[in-house]
Amino acid sequence: MGKELSVVVWAKQGCYYCGEVKNYLEEKGILYLTVDVTNHDERRDILEIKYGVRHVPVVEIGVGDVYKGIFQLPHG
Repeated sequence: MGKELSVVVWAKQGCYYCGEVKNYLEEKGILYLTVDVTNHDERRDILEIKYGVRHVPVVEIGVGDVYKGIFQLPHG
C-alpha cells in the first residue's frame, strides 16, 4: 500500500503568487495545508533553516515523513 501524498504551502496574506499556487492546487483537486508566515518571522526562520530562503511561496510535497521543497522565485 502506498503512502499518502501531503502538500504544504508556505504563504503570506496578500501574496499574489501564493494565491496563484493555491488556486492551481484547488483546480487540480489537490488538498493542501497552509502555513501563514504573515507576522511570523519564526516561521520564516524555519524556511531559512530548511531551504535557505525566507520568501514565499514555498510548496513542500511529502510522502510519509520525507518532504521536498519547491520554490517559486520572487518576480520583479
